[in-house]
Amino acid sequence: MFNYRDAITRGMDFELSQDEEIFRRDLREFLTKSLRPRIREVEENGIPRDFVREAAGVGLWAMPVSEDVGGQGASWLDTAVAAEEVGRADFTLATAVMFLLEASWGYVLDRWGSEELRREVLPRVTSGDWFLGVASTEPQGGSDVASIRTSASREGNSYRISGQKMYISGGIEAREWGGGHLLLAKTNPSAGHRGISMFYVPASSTGLSMSRLMNMGRSGISTVAMYVNDVIVDAGNLVGEENEGFKRAMDGFNRARVLVSAACIGAAEAVLEMGLEHLKNRDAFGHKLKDFQSLSFEAADLATRLEMARLLTLEAAWTADRAESDESYRDRAITLAAMAKLTGPQVAHDVMKSVIMWMGALGYTRDALVEAGFRGAMSYVAGAEGALNVMRLIISRRILG
Repeated sequence: MFNYRDAITRGMDFELSQDEEIFRRDLREFLTKSLRPRIREVEENGIPRDFVREAAGVGLWAMPVSEDVGGQGASWLDTAVAAEEVGRADFTLATAVMFLLEASWGYVLDRWGSEELRREVLPRVTSGDWFLGVASTEPQGGSDVASIRTSASREGNSYRISGQKMYISGGIEAREWGGGHLLLAKTNPSAGHRGISMFYVPASSTGLSMSRLMNMGRSGISTVAMYVNDVIVDAGNLVGEENEGFKRAMDGFNRARVLVSAACIGAAEAVLEMGLEHLKNRDAFGHKLKDFQSLSFEAADLATRLEMARLLTLEAAWTADRAESDESYRDRAITLAAMAKLTGPQVAHDVMKSVIMWMGALGYTRDALVEAGFRGAMSYVAGAEGALNVMRLIISRRILG
């Protein structure tokens, strides 16, 4: 629960620093020119690779990764600000998915991967040349990571991995651009979640095949079923210690959840602005739509909920930064990440649904593009990066003991 004494001690400041505000302003200007006009292209043809490289060129890709391998060493607060702006620019949320994958799982590989693996993979990710994702979900479930069935067995200086992954983002991009996924597999099946290891598996690996799944939204980034048939990876591709992959995965997911919320908030903000302009300018029954209290009060509620979600998400990012060096912040960082993931996607979903209804038939057309945002937000309501009821489970366990 919120600790007012702790808040007074650390000092409450709800403003971003001058440098952070300049960063947001410059980033919004860049994305308004380079990404926002290409939303339809993203939706129909995928995230443009030239944009990814351009974004990497200004330091946007895999921001938290260390500078020695091409990252910015950015804070999670700065990364959350960037995620919000990416979501605002491409409110279909496809580009935001790629952004947060590179940031969260780039961070995990940077922190826990071997020096050789870091230097092989991360410079190509931070430059926008390669894709890096995570492969944890399996056909029998996603949020219950401990129940995965994919297995890995040690054979000399290598591991042999077999199993199936499902609903994996970026499989086609990894295969066509280069790169791969941080894949979870059981190395000690009898030990439950304590027997899971994490491996970097290149998309080009022999025995790895994929088939594309067609989602209702986020069409700009691929989703695949991944078939892992006796894939051999070098022991150096182990990320962290053997049987500690669950910990590494939870670290990545907790950070990704903050960025998910930030991206959803940015997308909702962009769509709400479109909706408010419609209420101000559209005439009906001799009045502007904004003059109808049922609509103006609904807009007020949505704007309030959006602001609440933003403050929660920024605190989650701020706390994640503190948890890096202060163990006392760790549990609160996990709780706030779950709270942010529980809140941001739902607010975005409700904003977009309302704006579609305010616009009527126009909102239902692809020309308005609002429906693309609605479909994208639904992915995070449905469960990507953790189902909402799993977020409630995480929160309830921490507040109830």
